[in-house]
Amino acid sequence: MIEKKHITDRFIKYVTIDTESDPNNPAFPSTEKQWNLAHVLVADLKKIGMQDIELDENCYIMATLPSNIAHRVPTIGFISHIDTSPDFTGKNVKPQLIEKYQGNDIILNQEKNIILSPDYFEDLLQYKGQTIITTDGTTLLGADDKAGVTEIVTAMEYLVQHPELKHGKIRICFTPDEEVGKGAHKFDVNKFDAEWAYTMDGSQIGELEYENFNAASAKVTITGKIVHPGYAIGKMINSMQLANDFIAALPAGEVPEKTSGYEGFFHLHDMTGNVEKTVLEYIIRDHDADLFEQRKKLIQRIADDFNANAGQEIVAVEIKNQYFNMKEKIVPVMHIVDLVAEVMQDIGIVPLIKPIRGGTDGSQLSYKGLPCPNIFAGGHNFHGRFEYVPVESMIKATEVIVGIVQKVAEKK
Repeated sequence: MIEKKHITDRFIKYVTIDTESDPNNPAFPSTEKQWNLAHVLVADLKKIGMQDIELDENCYIMATLPSNIAHRVPTIGFISHIDTSPDFTGKNVKPQLIEKYQGNDIILNQEKNIILSPDYFEDLLQYKGQTIITTDGTTLLGADDKAGVTEIVTAMEYLVQHPELKHGKIRICFTPDEEVGKGAHKFDVNKFDAEWAYTMDGSQIGELEYENFNAASAKVTITGKIVHPGYAIGKMINSMQLANDFIAALPAGEVPEKTSGYEGFFHLHDMTGNVEKTVLEYIIRDHDADLFEQRKKLIQRIADDFNANAGQEIVAVEIKNQYFNMKEKIVPVMHIVDLVAEVMQDIGIVPLIKPIRGGTDGSQLSYKGLPCPNIFAGGHNFHGRFEYVPVESMIKATEVIVGIVQKVAEKK
């Protein structure tokens, strides 16, 4: 159905364009280089025959595949993001193709002794006999989410080339800055004009997700007092020591490396400080709305206790909500999830319906009025040097898109 070399070449073209976003830049998009891929995508969409192609001032790309049936069916959409994570460099990506993978260690970089091994990454063994695209060990790959971008473009191209496949109106969008939490901020839901959509931004083949974390950030600022250490008794307040005590006051087992499934966590991802001032940066995550609120209250309560014990305000907390669990918005329209599960089963994929231990553009979009579950794009080990994607998984994801639009058209 989908030509293997064609989808591989398209994916490699996209991942070799650096689109790393920047969490410290308030501009939109946060990096100018995201425009480079945006312009390439506009040209590709024109070439394959899409209509109403628009690249707006915020680097959102929208386009339409018109309906080819007489009766009315819901307009649906497909969405992926063009930026890559700032967690690891996306500059000078050099993809490597491993044909007919045999379950062995993959040497990513001989010189630096960087090895992608199934002894550590057991998921590799699912893909024996397939073609795997890896990094060279010095960059991430960018399958998150250029695999999704590739699949959407390829699916639209296939539908244009096969008008005998009936479908309603389809809208697509490629967003910037998803990796820094801004991908849906300037998404115009009214202009997109779809009844529901899907993000192609999941991981392994079969993933189908309609639940995600509730998310918040917490900035904890601890103020100390510096005096000469030889005469510090009763006078010095060491903010770093207090920071250690603050960290220890949180539940030791409720951290990312010790939780899974629906379990939430507190994640200390940055810490800077000296005697006078220490700043702890946390992210707070939980699928359950009540537990999420309890986590935020616990952070504040610990700060209040520190201040009460000190007799002065030495700990200040700033908590900001980031996004919420889209389950609340999806459950009332669960047929849009069931439909995808049917399509997967039709083409021999076992649906893996599980909660996202993170967030997607779909979470924010669901709360903006566009219900938006998440479908696998095929990649593994996102945001690092060990990222890889099987080509066959990208082909299957493309087939899922084509199957969805056909099934929607069938349901009169």
